[in-house]
Amino acid sequence: MCVSHNETVLLCPSAIYNYDPSSKQELCLQVGDSVHILEKLEATFSISYYSLLVAGSQQEIIIPADLPLVQELGATLREWAQIWHKLFVANKTTLFRSVQQMAYSLIEYRSQIVSGTLPKDDLVELKKKVTAKIDYGNRILGLDLVVRDEAGNTLDPDQTSTVSLFRAHETASRSVDDRIQEEKTRLQNLEMRRQTLFSTVHTYSLLMNLKNFVCNIGEDAELLMSLYDPDQSEFISENFLVRWDSMGMPKEIEKLNNLPALFTDLSSSDLMRQRLFLVCQIIRVGSMELKEGKKHTGGLRRPFGVAVMDITDIAHGKTDDEDKQHFIPFQQQLIMSPLMPSRVIGENEPLTAVFNKVIATREVNHKGQGLFVTLKLLPGDLAQVRKDYPHFVDRSTAIVRKMGFPEIILPGNVRNDIYVTLVQGEFDRGKKKTPKNVEVILTVHDDEGNPMEKAIFPGAGYDGITEYKSVIYYQVKQPCWNETVKVTIPIEDVCRCHLRVMFRHRSSQDSRDKSEKPFGMAFVRLMRGDGTTLKDGKHELIVYKVDVKKAEDAKVYLTLPATWDEVEEKEKQTGKQFHHSGVIPVTKDSFQIAMLTCSTKLTQNVDLLGLLNWRSNPEDLDQILQRLMEVEGGEIVKFLQDTLDALFNIMMETSEKDTYDTLVFNALVFIITLIGDIKFQHFNPVLETYINKHFSATLAYMKLTGVLNYYVGHAEEPILTERLYAALKALKYLFRFIVQSRVLYLRYQSLTRPDSLLFQGAILKYLPSIINDIQTVFDPVELSANYHIYFRLSVFLCSVTADCRDVLLPLVTDQLSGQLDDHSSKPDYEACVQLLSTVLDNLDRKDVGPTRGHVQLIMERLLRRVNRTVISMDRSSPLIGHYLACMTAILKQMDDMHYAHYISTFKTRQDIIDFLMETFIMFKDLMGNVFPADWMIMNLVQMQVFLRAINQYSDVLNMYFLDQAHFELQLWNNYFHLTVAFLTHKTLQLESFSQEKRNKILNKYGDMRKTIGFKMRDMWYNLGPHKMKFIPAMVGPILQVTLVPQPELRKATIPIFFDMMQCEHNFSPGRTFETFENELITKLDQEVEGGQGDEQYKVLLEKTLLEHCRRHRYLSQSGEELALLLSSLLENLLAYRTITHDESPEHRMSCTVNVLVWSVYLYKLRDLHLDCENYTEAAYTLILHAELLEWSDKPCAPHLIPRDGEHVWTQQELKERLFQEIICYLDKGKMWEKAIELGKQLAKMHEIHMFDFMELSQLLKKQAQFYENIMHAMRPQPEYFAVGYYGLGFPSFLRNKMFIYRGKEYEWLEDFSLKLLSQFPNAVRMTSTAPPGDNISTSPGQHIQCFTVKPVLTVPHQFKDKGVPEQILNYYRTNEVDQFQYSRPFRKGEKDPDNEFATMWIERTTYITAYRFPGILKWFEVKSVSVEEISPLENAIETMEMANEKLSNLVQQQACDRSLSINPLSMMLSGIVDPAVMGGFSNYEKAFFTDTYIQEHPEDHERIEVLKHLIALQIPLLADGIRIHGEKTTEQLKPLHNRLVTCFQDLREKVEKHYGVITLVRCQLQTQFNVRGCQLKLLALLPSYQTLLIQGRVYIILALDHKSSFSQPSVTRVLPVIVLLPCQDSPMILNPICVSQPCSLAEKKKTRVGSVVMPYILSSTLRRMSTVSTLSNASSGLSSGSASSDGPSCISSQESVPAPAPCFLFLPFPLLSAFEFVFPCCLHCRDCSFQTMILSLLKSLFVFLICTSLYFSVSTSDDSQAVPCCPVPAIAGPPFCPAQRRTTGLLGRTGRSGA
Repeated sequence: MCVSHNETVLLCPSAIYNYDPSSKQELCLQVGDSVHILEKLEATFSISYYSLLVAGSQQEIIIPADLPLVQELGATLREWAQIWHKLFVANKTTLFRSVQQMAYSLIEYRSQIVSGTLPKDDLVELKKKVTAKIDYGNRILGLDLVVRDEAGNTLDPDQTSTVSLFRAHETASRSVDDRIQEEKTRLQNLEMRRQTLFSTVHTYSLLMNLKNFVCNIGEDAELLMSLYDPDQSEFISENFLVRWDSMGMPKEIEKLNNLPALFTDLSSSDLMRQRLFLVCQIIRVGSMELKEGKKHTGGLRRPFGVAVMDITDIAHGKTDDEDKQHFIPFQQQLIMSPLMPSRVIGENEPLTAVFNKVIATREVNHKGQGLFVTLKLLPGDLAQVRKDYPHFVDRSTAIVRKMGFPEIILPGNVRNDIYVTLVQGEFDRGKKKTPKNVEVILTVHDDEGNPMEKAIFPGAGYDGITEYKSVIYYQVKQPCWNETVKVTIPIEDVCRCHLRVMFRHRSSQDSRDKSEKPFGMAFVRLMRGDGTTLKDGKHELIVYKVDVKKAEDAKVYLTLPATWDEVEEKEKQTGKQFHHSGVIPVTKDSFQIAMLTCSTKLTQNVDLLGLLNWRSNPEDLDQILQRLMEVEGGEIVKFLQDTLDALFNIMMETSEKDTYDTLVFNALVFIITLIGDIKFQHFNPVLETYINKHFSATLAYMKLTGVLNYYVGHAEEPILTERLYAALKALKYLFRFIVQSRVLYLRYQSLTRPDSLLFQGAILKYLPSIINDIQTVFDPVELSANYHIYFRLSVFLCSVTADCRDVLLPLVTDQLSGQLDDHSSKPDYEACVQLLSTVLDNLDRKDVGPTRGHVQLIMERLLRRVNRTVISMDRSSPLIGHYLACMTAILKQMDDMHYAHYISTFKTRQDIIDFLMETFIMFKDLMGNVFPADWMIMNLVQMQVFLRAINQYSDVLNMYFLDQAHFELQLWNNYFHLTVAFLTHKTLQLESFSQEKRNKILNKYGDMRKTIGFKMRDMWYNLGPHKMKFIPAMVGPILQVTLVPQPELRKATIPIFFDMMQCEHNFSPGRTFETFENELITKLDQEVEGGQGDEQYKVLLEKTLLEHCRRHRYLSQSGEELALLLSSLLENLLAYRTITHDESPEHRMSCTVNVLVWSVYLYKLRDLHLDCENYTEAAYTLILHAELLEWSDKPCAPHLIPRDGEHVWTQQELKERLFQEIICYLDKGKMWEKAIELGKQLAKMHEIHMFDFMELSQLLKKQAQFYENIMHAMRPQPEYFAVGYYGLGFPSFLRNKMFIYRGKEYEWLEDFSLKLLSQFPNAVRMTSTAPPGDNISTSPGQHIQCFTVKPVLTVPHQFKDKGVPEQILNYYRTNEVDQFQYSRPFRKGEKDPDNEFATMWIERTTYITAYRFPGILKWFEVKSVSVEEISPLENAIETMEMANEKLSNLVQQQACDRSLSINPLSMMLSGIVDPAVMGGFSNYEKAFFTDTYIQEHPEDHERIEVLKHLIALQIPLLADGIRIHGEKTTEQLKPLHNRLVTCFQDLREKVEKHYGVITLVRCQLQTQFNVRGCQLKLLALLPSYQTLLIQGRVYIILALDHKSSFSQPSVTRVLPVIVLLPCQDSPMILNPICVSQPCSLAEKKKTRVGSVVMPYILSSTLRRMSTVSTLSNASSGLSSGSASSDGPSCISSQESVPAPAPCFLFLPFPLLSAFEFVFPCCLHCRDCSFQTMILSLLKSLFVFLICTSLYFSVSTSDDSQAVPCCPVPAIAGPPFCPAQRRTTGLLGRTGRSGA
């Protein structure tokens, strides 16, 4: 639809299709929209709306031409559609389907209404259905109740009195409640019927929907589907016919994927069959054979295949899923040949045999061809199903009847179906060589030979046809069709109709086929000569030739016998033989049909037919009635209504005679007794229905009671005894007939009486005229004694004049006032409210004249009474609503003068206070608490009336109670709380309603919140100096008002906050507004958590407060701080609330952390962690609370007490309780180190302060268990992931930020990424780990970057340079960390094809988080990021260090635990000594050890030496590894081991030749030992660390012989070292002495208790354990320092001066005294020549001691403090200068650690 830009278009509901525009000139239409065009050029579519231009304005009013009910239907469907979508999203399946069903029903009803074809009565009835359905749907969906008048139109509250509106609500609500109860009962009954499926329900229906048929036919096809019993080989139902075209689509394309059929009238016995199948016969309509040319005959019906499905479980109620699509495989029928296997289905086989054969076949090679159907079993017959399941059964549903009667035939169910089955035939070949291709043509004709049009129905779903053509079986002599069609003709025509069957041979050649004529004919009459229909069963028809001209003349062939049974019967009667060559010759052919009559009007019983047609033979009535009792019961119940009608007609038409009364009575007793039989007991409802709805014999009660009285009176007669007994058995229904007859008779009599309405009208008209006279005679008090009199009189108040009301009304009000008085003993509240309601209802009418004075009278006398009655009445009382409606009606009819007059009636100011107090409290209590929530109109009327009253009373407050002398704080307080309650009432929150409802309320009532809000603001500002009395009490209520999402209201009320700040600032001693601030922050949390507040409010609050504060002289700074604080808190609270219902607990945790300013959120965070089993994080969350507490007996402040804590805690009690809970969570999280730390604190308190040793013992036991867990329990290390959220599509707390996440146990990157992306389904995962550009960060989408990072280990100081077991170190690898690294390889320069390592650089990014892990969250934001580039050489050094560390620890593990598998060791050793693929460290040699590289990179001089040292260090590690491998190797691994040994020998020779020999040593603390019985004494006073660096190192070396651990003898002599270390703190004390000794990785360290401790070997430890024995010539000139370094060199180029050689001191006892004097002087002397002389002397001593091989030891002084030893390099060989190491060595480390 194209619309010009200048054309005005208004959208209104009437579109029937969705339309998406393809250009700007087109409209987007949805179902339910209509287009109203103001001007059009061509009348291409009808206008459904009228346009009305209002005079004097440019406003145009659109008046719909549709009926109001149609408009309401459209609006209701649109509103339901939105809720329907929400139900689908919320997965509320039951309610979703209920709404779907009701919506379908309303759509169907709407189409019927707008069609304009319904009669007026039907339209009225349909309106009632529609309104009932709408009201019911609104109730179950929680929508508003719609109140209507008697005609079903919606009531207008402006044109309806308050009392009438209330009554209409009551009526509508009661009606809906009844409907709901009825629906509940129906569903309960339905469930009960489902549970007792075959015991209570007698009729069922099976709903089938054919969704699709997939089969490669290439021609048109017909699908005939029916229910089939394979055990009896019979069809239960008629066929459901579907026509399919050659393109694979239904003939009716609109039925695609929706071809429903309802199989009805199924009895419980049908469903309880042992097996029940849904079968389908596929008939091809085309040529004789597939793929024939155009010259071949077309339009032939040929068998093509079948499909079967077992539906026994569905029929038995075991499965019930109407949404499940079942696939029914297709099995093709083929033309049989001798070569085909028996399992192939031939097309010439009988249909029942085909079905049985397919059913017996378990597997079908369907190749994906078949039918797709849905099935559902529904209880009830067709009428019941249409009522209970209107969404399933509509006008498009085909009704497939059962071929037979249901178990119950209700009166009024008329059926007249005759089923004709073409069974089989045998046809002579004639002159043909092959059997004929016989086609049977069936038609229905009358006696004149005229065909009955459209009388034959081949299947349900299509209209009738006049001529039916059978399936053609190719060259079959005895075809078996088994084709059933239904013949339906009017009952009155059955007697003159017959079936005619023509037989024709069909040729496959079109030219021959046209010349083929019918070769045979058969016929049969539908009704026999005695008036009964043709018997059910098979009939052999006589086949006549049709080559005679008279063969098609009905008058000729109808004189001939039709069946061979007739021939036999005629031959018996006449004694003459039948001549085959009569008028029409008989052929040799035979043909058989089967008949089944399903008719409630046509019987096959002669006696029953005689009763039904008794008027034609009244003289035989005696015999007819007597023979009736001989008819079979099944035939009688089938025609029960007609039989009973006939009996009572006989009784009524012979009412003046008693001739047939006894016979009719006996027949009636017979029928009642028959139905009482167990065989027919399910027909009891049929009899009940007949009596209640169809029985009409008004005088039958006289006849029946007469006969019954006669039987009772003559009971002694033997003949009547048995009849009386039978009558007594049938007494129940006999009396039902008698009573119903009497009721009908009385009803008939009442209609013939004179009309009493005339008299009633006269009384109503003339009674008021005597009221004045009655008052002059009777005392008014006496006259008013009976309430019912005044109740009656009140009815006439509307029809009398105002003068009459002046007289009557005071009497009524006095009586009511007396009854409702507080001192009344037993007031009749119900009578009073009825009377008052009627009076108020009449006064509210427009046609009763002036009522102002009468309203004032009621106001003065009754308003206070009614108010107090409402206050005192229980809210559950059924009368409370009536009294509230009366009170609302009084207030509504009061004008301004009424209010002013009423206030003036109070005598004192205190009376006014009392009235206003009780009114304010009452109004607040009544709003929304009396009328149901769905009474929208009633609630709004009430709120509108209350609003006007509140505004009137506010003027009274200003007038009487504002000045200083008469100010009433409580009264004003009640007023403010009332206005806040009114303003925040849910009835007025328009934003929560649909747009349509919102517009409706605004148009009718306006936004009442603005009115009351502005009034409240003015009242606040009127308070003046009294404002301080309402701070902080009114902060919370005012906050509620400002949070109402109404922009104008917010702008008007937010400045009240500034006014409060200003008031407190002016009146407080400290000139602050702290009280206001604390209260506002506290209430803000509560309100936002309750769902109030939004982003607009945050912006407006900040803007308004800043504007006011900045203009104030003293509040500019503090006020601005508060405004910004509130804005920040509100932002966090809104984020938290937004994410509260998020499925992602991580998001909820993030927002919870932001609002931890309130302690309640700390426990919410803990609960979130516990829900996710984050026990560690839950513990750290509680630690935050515990840190706020002291170990003291001070009471806890309110904000420190847990939210669920009812106990009054001291801080010590609460802290202990928290510690216990924290330790429990840490234990579950396997954080035993942290649990031990907290346990020690708690244990100290129990030991020193609490003296609770029992609790202490339990704590120590736990700690012991924790220590054991650390060493032995399995504790997987978590992975850490870096996650970046980029794009504006993320929430603010995630947007363009990066976080480090701590994964769960065994959670890898893929699992974590999937979980992360599931939280953001629209997000795109970035493939690059590089920081994104602005195009991604500023994009509106969501981009997630996720990769694994490694935590940086920080070894605690107590573990530095010590042999710590791996289990202890593993904790610190992933815990107590806040630095993480991610390494990304990249290349600089051109890639070297021979060696890629030379250009492989590493970009290492270090992330530092805001907090350490673990913490209160599983993730923390990254606060700083640094990037450094690692050169290829540095990368090689790190790689070698990690390889050495891994190898050393693997060797150590294999040595300590012989049960470990040797495979990991084998793979590692093989990868190093025999690197077939990667090339090993030879790549490093090619890349870095070449002369070219050394010349180009002189700065890498020292790093190259480090790398060489690391290469050499692998040799002793490999030596230990290969030795252990040899010890553990098996026979299968010996070849591998030999290969490893060979490769290692070559490798070792190469490495030792080029990079020197490395020997691993370990250091031990030697406290005291003797040498040759002499105790050595050694004094060495080294002044300081710095002095030692200048003067050089001092080593005392004890030489020992040491054999290599390898099998071959070693040439290396290792010299263990005794080292004197300087002391930084006290230069005069001797430091500990460490002795380095040769070690092996296989050695084990045992504890005192004998357990093995296996320390973890770090790469730095390996370097300290290594010593270089020899260096190669290639490396000797590079550096005089050892390769056992800790990192890059710390010496600059200016510090390259060679250090003096270290001193090697061997001190025998005689030289010790001399050394005591010489050595200190040497160290303190600044004369270099003197130092050189002394060093030469010491060197000579060294040579001497080496030659004599003295052994000695050192004894430390007793007062020296022993501390753990540190590893130290043992030096032998070339000079060694520690000052040139990459990092300071042993002394440097010792100095830094304070040793």
